[in-house]
Amino acid sequence: MLSTHPSLQNTGYRYLPKITSLELPPSPNQELMPLTAKVNSEDKLEIGGCELGLLVEQFGSPLYILDEFTLRTACRQYRDSFATYYSGESLVIYASKAWSCLAVCSIIDSEGLGFDVVSGGELYTTLQAGVSSDKIYFHGNNKSAAELKYALDVGCTIMVDNWLELKTLAAMSAEAEKAVKIMLRLTPGIECHTHEYIRTGHLDSKFGFDPQQIDAVFTFIAKQTKLNCIGLHAHIGSQIFERQPHQDLAGVLAEWYKKAREYKLPVETLNVGGGLGIRYTESDDPPSISEWVKAVSKAIESACTRQQLPLPKLIAEPGRSLIGSACVTAYTVGSSKEIPEVRTYVAVDGGMSDNPRPITYQSVYRSVIANRMSAPLTENVTVAGKHCESGDVLIKDASLPVAQTGDILVVMGTGAYNYSMASNYNRIGRPAAIIVNQGETNLIIERETYQNLVERDRLPERLVRETSL
Repeated sequence: MLSTHPSLQNTGYRYLPKITSLELPPSPNQELMPLTAKVNSEDKLEIGGCELGLLVEQFGSPLYILDEFTLRTACRQYRDSFATYYSGESLVIYASKAWSCLAVCSIIDSEGLGFDVVSGGELYTTLQAGVSSDKIYFHGNNKSAAELKYALDVGCTIMVDNWLELKTLAAMSAEAEKAVKIMLRLTPGIECHTHEYIRTGHLDSKFGFDPQQIDAVFTFIAKQTKLNCIGLHAHIGSQIFERQPHQDLAGVLAEWYKKAREYKLPVETLNVGGGLGIRYTESDDPPSISEWVKAVSKAIESACTRQQLPLPKLIAEPGRSLIGSACVTAYTVGSSKEIPEVRTYVAVDGGMSDNPRPITYQSVYRSVIANRMSAPLTENVTVAGKHCESGDVLIKDASLPVAQTGDILVVMGTGAYNYSMASNYNRIGRPAAIIVNQGETNLIIERETYQNLVERDRLPERLVRETSL
């Protein structure tokens, strides 16, 4: 049973998961905190049975803290919901661009999920984690010839995005005399309400074949002896709360599925992409994982029934909704600056290099002071990073207690697109990442050192100056 507190509505406790039993956890994407978050008797935040202040003492800050229980719960809810609501075969594959590292891949693989990779590096990482190639689907709108050959060699399924890839693969597979499994990414022309940078389904998108090209594409593939087109794919965007766009997508996919069968292509799989959003703020209200899966499953079943088609193998590609809410980032508070009648800045020891989403997407987050969880929220401050950019702001309007130097400030919902988009801007090393579970802590990514920052630099001899003593 997770702890509660009498002043729940007025303090940081309002961010804790509403859990009554760990046997029946809520949908992780609907929670601001990881499912194991609790406040201990010393008024300090714990996740996975580990006190965050002690974790910072041991591993430093900024620090990504991943809760294994929350991640596994999300995996199981996706997997089990498809088994419950979809009458045919299904597979959930993790969109590893959200966060690709050996430990994350290993955990998700152990839960029976497959993987969506979008680069040679993500493919390599997934394979190094022990994932079987037949569970890997290689995406991307501009895969290099080397990446295509790598994918062909290891035997994963390749999501073909455009004519260049299609013709390159046809030539490669014919030359190697090796069949390759492909799926076609098509642009469905469906709009959804999300940030313009993460909408991918509308016609004005860099991803996928235009629907008007379908006949030409199917005709070309039908003539290739080594291209085994097993399925069709479409994706409409990310951080989506609406159900209707996904239901509309089912109808479009079913029409393409029917046409593919008319060309005698061995299409048996439909991939609806991912895109389910998570709760970053109190006002966010995404569907639960099971609600989303039910809506998608029933939409595909209905669309196939209308078209008199057999049920395909159904694939979904969640990323953010699997891992986003499972991780928090812990910072140490440094300086503050009060500008009377304007704002107060509270600076932390990280910022845009470990979380570029606010400056890139205007993303909004919530935070707490982890070492004083019941302190009254009396301040409305701007949480600023340490980088030499005026736009390096993590949270513009954060409700916090009066922040003190040395406080541990925790930003929630940082599992997706935080480490994976992190940089060395200002020559700042990327943070360490740890995983917590039932009081046990394991380092999964080492903190970058100053030496790491220069180890790939090369100084030409003509620029080396002799130092005179």
